[in-house]
Amino acid sequence: MPAQPEFSIVFENLKTILKPYAKKLSLKNDTHEMFYLDAPYSEKWKKELFFASAQIKKNYVSFYLMPVYMYPDLLKNISPELKKRMQGKSCFNFKTVEKSLFNELNELTKQGFERLMKEEYS
Repeated sequence: MPAQPEFSIVFENLKTILKPYAKKLSLKNDTHEMFYLDAPYSEKWKKELFFASAQIKKNYVSFYLMPVYMYPDLLKNISPELKKRMQGKSCFNFKTVEKSLFNELNELTKQGFERLMKEEYS
C-alpha cells in the first residue's frame, strides 16, 4: 500500500526545516521520499555523524533528529503535543501538517545543530 498523498506535503514541510543545514552539513539523500543529512567526520567517533532526516513511511512521515538522542536535555522543554509525536528517542511522526509543532521542531533542530557543532567540532 503506497503512502497517503498528503504525506508529500508533510514531507516537504519537514524538509524545509532541514534544508538550511545542507550548506554546512553533508547531504546524503535528497529524493521525493527522503532528505538525509550527516554532520562532518568526527575525530571522537571516527565517522560522520548522522544529524537528521525526513522520510515518507507507509503510515506517517518521520523526522529523525539525532542531537536529541545525543543530548536528551534538549527535550526538557518540548510541548506535550510534540512529545506525543515521538517514537523512540529521536524520531517524530506526523500524518498531517501541524504548523505550530513544525515551528517547535524547527527551533529544536536549530538548538540541536548548535549544540552538536559546539560539543563535537569546537
